[in-house]
Amino acid sequence: MAVATTRLAQARLCSGSSSLTFTHSIHIRPFCTSQTPYRNLTTGGQRVPRHTIARSPATFHAGQRRSITSSRHRRFATVNDEDFALLQSERESDQVDVCIVGGGPAGLSAAIRLKQLANEAGNEDFRVLLLEKAGELGDHIVSGNVVEPSALNELLPDWNSEDNPNRFEHYTPATKDKMRFLTKNRAIPIPAPPQMNNHGNYIISLNQFTKWLGERAEEVGVEVYPGFAASEVLYTPEGSVKGIATNDLGIARSGKPKESFERGMEFLAKVTLLAEGCHGSLTKQVIKKFDLRRDSQPQTYGLGLKEVWEIDPEKFDKGLVVHSMGYPLSKDTYGGGWMYHFGENLVSIGLVVGLDYPNPWTNPYMEFQKMKHHPLFSEYLEGGKCITYGARALNEGGFQSIPKCAFPGGALIGDTAGFLNVPKIKGTHTAMRSGMLAAEATHEALKGHTEDAGAGAVFLYDYEDKLRSSSIWTELKQVRNIRPSFHGPLGIYGGIMYSGLEAFVFRGKSPWTLNHSSTDHAATRTADSMPKIEYPKPDGKISFDILTSVSRTGTNHEEDQPSHLQVKDWERHAQSMWPRFKGIENRFCPAAVYEYVEDEGKDMGVRFQINAQNCIHCKTCDIKVPDQDINWACPQGGEGPKYQFT
Repeated sequence: MAVATTRLAQARLCSGSSSLTFTHSIHIRPFCTSQTPYRNLTTGGQRVPRHTIARSPATFHAGQRRSITSSRHRRFATVNDEDFALLQSERESDQVDVCIVGGGPAGLSAAIRLKQLANEAGNEDFRVLLLEKAGELGDHIVSGNVVEPSALNELLPDWNSEDNPNRFEHYTPATKDKMRFLTKNRAIPIPAPPQMNNHGNYIISLNQFTKWLGERAEEVGVEVYPGFAASEVLYTPEGSVKGIATNDLGIARSGKPKESFERGMEFLAKVTLLAEGCHGSLTKQVIKKFDLRRDSQPQTYGLGLKEVWEIDPEKFDKGLVVHSMGYPLSKDTYGGGWMYHFGENLVSIGLVVGLDYPNPWTNPYMEFQKMKHHPLFSEYLEGGKCITYGARALNEGGFQSIPKCAFPGGALIGDTAGFLNVPKIKGTHTAMRSGMLAAEATHEALKGHTEDAGAGAVFLYDYEDKLRSSSIWTELKQVRNIRPSFHGPLGIYGGIMYSGLEAFVFRGKSPWTLNHSSTDHAATRTADSMPKIEYPKPDGKISFDILTSVSRTGTNHEEDQPSHLQVKDWERHAQSMWPRFKGIENRFCPAAVYEYVEDEGKDMGVRFQINAQNCIHCKTCDIKVPDQDINWACPQGGEGPKYQFT
């Protein structure tokens, strides 16, 4: 596809009834469902079809090996006065009523609900703008996913109605539930807790669902702009949030502006809603600035790894939902597997590994590859074809780890706030509902609000109240003790026994609340104190080497740009980490981003290397690295994975 590259070209991008004028070299197009063409940024206003202003697709395909750069870390070059002035030049800005960062289920639900309320009130000029860092909506979305439709039924009651020509068609009703405890060769049936009953739920690709939800957002007038990476929170002189800024484009690895340099844009809003998903980069900033975790426990996380397979039709069991615990994970590692049969001969298979695992030799990616060889899964996969792979961190802290969600000028919604119900293995419905609640609180707060009203920043007090009286709060409180029960000396066995008591005896009404024992990075022990784990070599049929899997993500980053995986001092990092953890970064990363390369010129015989172009935006490094010296920041908009069916 053609890519617009004219420097500082004027563009007017349509989105429903609203428009946005700015000066920017756009490598991606806004998400738009209409057939209205966009103005070509390179031909002086000539009209061209909408598809010609689009992000270039990844240049490698499933099964192709992706080479990894061997370039060394480069220090930033000295920036001269002319370059510095360019880097500090004034940014274009736009003023909207509400700016939403993140185009997942939470952000889109908030946007749709806001416009529904504004349109019902006759205020069609109420501007709701949604920014998404992926090149297209859904490109960065990874989930199991068996969705509970309660929030969706409320937001869009005719979402699957036969009478709706724009209904969502890609869903499979869940028909069978199986729960198994795995040993190396056996699958032992165990009773599933009530919250894992999937009657009335649907197996979907959240990637496909998000794309569809984006179309519904534009229908009601939301301005949806994928490919815009929000990288900075903007504050008023009083310290409240007044919007966000996108990152600059066209900066070389050295830190100097290239010929293609473009300043980012500022989006100023009365209310800013952060819907970045798990461990969002802007969310980290506002949590720290406003001390939003002052009354909550630290968040704890898991890493979810997923593949989608096309299997033999004779083995396909449409609507089958299988969950497992035990093998291949050790007793001190929380996690479990899944297998869902959906669509036409498609199987979603994956493993979640709790990132509070203590053994630094643990490799979540290889644990997943090992799991697929268990007879419970291999009998379905044999003779099939893996068509996609993805991985993403997810919140596991639950009720104890929910921060304050409202701050001056905005709020946290969805998984960025931590509303995943871990025992239920579901978070889409809670994410959507939190977005809807925030939308209702925002609409009410903005009634009569003006810039010169002298009332200061908008604070969404109602959002906090609505959360506490909602099904989200009730649901998460009932299961609050299940995840931390796995921290005990009996590990997974003690956790399973206690979970049974909570589910069938206490029924979520126990008068105590268990604590999370530590942060995930602090739970990591040194390599010499834990047994080394040797993993079998992938066979290329059911299990695959990591570079083959990375090629299936479609991930793509321009190499000549500052690394978005920020380590202040690579040498110091290696000197601290290698002697104690022997390359844990290479093992916890599910995309071969980090490695230690043999180098006789180094005292330790190895040097630390970051292959940032392989990154699939899972955020695991930022969470698990023991020294907490890796900061994940947004790369250029439109980059990263391009997932399908995930």
